[in-house]
Amino acid sequence: LGADLCAMAASDKGDKPEKYERHPKPNPIAALIVSSDSFLERCSESRLVHRSVDGINTFLDIVGVPVKHHSTSEEVVLFIFATVVTLVSYFFLFGKRHGRRRKKLEEELLLSQLQVHHLKEKLLLAKAEEISSSVNRGRAASNGEVRIFMDGAFDMMHYGHMNAFRLARSLGTRLIVGINSDDSITKCKGAPLMNDQERLTMVQGCKFVDEVVPGCPYVMNAKYLQYIIERFDVDYVVHGDDPCIVDGKDVYEAAKLAGKYQSIPRTEGVSTTDIVGRMLTMTKEHHCPVDGDGDDASVTSMASVTAASLGGAHGDGRPMCEQSKFLTTSRMLRLFSAGTKAPEKGMKVVYMDGAWDMFHCGHVAVLKEAKQRGDYLIVGVHSDYIVNKVRGSNLPLMNLHERVLSVMGCRYVDDVLIDAPYRTTPEMVASLGISEVMHGSCSDDVGEGHVDEGGENGEVLNGDDRSKRYGHRYQYPRESGIFRVISSPTDFNLGNIVDRIQKSQEVFQKKISRKKKAESDYYNQKYGMENKKDGTQQ
Repeated sequence: LGADLCAMAASDKGDKPEKYERHPKPNPIAALIVSSDSFLERCSESRLVHRSVDGINTFLDIVGVPVKHHSTSEEVVLFIFATVVTLVSYFFLFGKRHGRRRKKLEEELLLSQLQVHHLKEKLLLAKAEEISSSVNRGRAASNGEVRIFMDGAFDMMHYGHMNAFRLARSLGTRLIVGINSDDSITKCKGAPLMNDQERLTMVQGCKFVDEVVPGCPYVMNAKYLQYIIERFDVDYVVHGDDPCIVDGKDVYEAAKLAGKYQSIPRTEGVSTTDIVGRMLTMTKEHHCPVDGDGDDASVTSMASVTAASLGGAHGDGRPMCEQSKFLTTSRMLRLFSAGTKAPEKGMKVVYMDGAWDMFHCGHVAVLKEAKQRGDYLIVGVHSDYIVNKVRGSNLPLMNLHERVLSVMGCRYVDDVLIDAPYRTTPEMVASLGISEVMHGSCSDDVGEGHVDEGGENGEVLNGDDRSKRYGHRYQYPRESGIFRVISSPTDFNLGNIVDRIQKSQEVFQKKISRKKKAESDYYNQKYGMENKKDGTQQ
């Protein structure tokens, strides 16, 4: 009976679940070692490894290595595994160090360039004060005016030319610009892309220019120098600090010998050569990248370091069209917008938006017409993303920053709306106090149809269907009765420029190659970017 009771008590205890001891968690390092060991073992047993080891040992036999020093499958697999692990570890731990160092150097280089640019501006101001004082000392009865003369072809004029005008004018109080004639340009450097009148319109439309002289010779000889000094009371002749040579002679030799020459820093990072190259290569590397999507996507930064290639157009593998390297700083924007004032009460504010790509004489003419319709003209400049979405191809040919500076340099523009919305909204009209929204009758379409200037679904529209063409983009201005389509004074557009270049593509390619080499030599000489053969820097 006692034994039975003990058995029952034992069975009652067994009804209750006993507390079992948990196994400890596996060590991840140990698990990794075991897994890698199994992996290496399977690899060493593979046929491929055996054949490879046999081949290695056969070679060792041929060169006389003793058998005891031959490799085994396990040793070969372990060697390969260790090498791969070492290389991968180095890449993740140290591999990006060089990239980070390069990025840091690029940032330091950009900062140094900005500092150099700032110092050049200060040096130019000091030179302007010196010129002003010397001119005033040399005149018996001076009114304090210092007259500066600058000449050139100004073919396909861009913001780089406008900045040169700004710098030249800063040396004095009045800037007179001479425009070389078609004939003289053709004799010295080949036929220009734009004719006399088109180039004249562009220079006259620049707000930094006070007076324009057409029909100037390309080479300034002593006779013509004397003429402009007497006719326009010129104090100094100004040109960029890059050499201007024709037939082995300095174009401004006469002015230098007469002590009437002053130089200004060249506007670096932009050239007509590069812009023409963009048309020929038909790429989009010059665009600014965007964040977001839709009509109101915004530009965040300049494109970084890529360049569009045209199969070694220079013969040395360098691209014909390189990404824009012009330094668009807030200071540069302030200098271009100097004198900008807010509209006064009672002024009629008019607004005109667009791409303003390859800012040309057609743009200047329509902006002049728009300014006459009001007292204060605000011009909206669309982002690269919006322009490309609407027009396709590689348009715009000039990025947002470049197009903004070009519009800012126009004398008929009072203010610029950067990265303007594609659709003119009620909030925008109220905020800017817009009285009238205008659009020119001539468009800059380049042979691909007119995409979504007004259509809801991005369809290709007929340019004559005005109501549908502007319905979506200018819906609110049209409904409010403040939208006007003004007649463009000229039918010149971007298509004319592209057609002219593409018709003479081979000629321009050769011209660009020569110009690119000259520009490269200029920068190398100026900044000592080439290394001497002995390894020292110039």
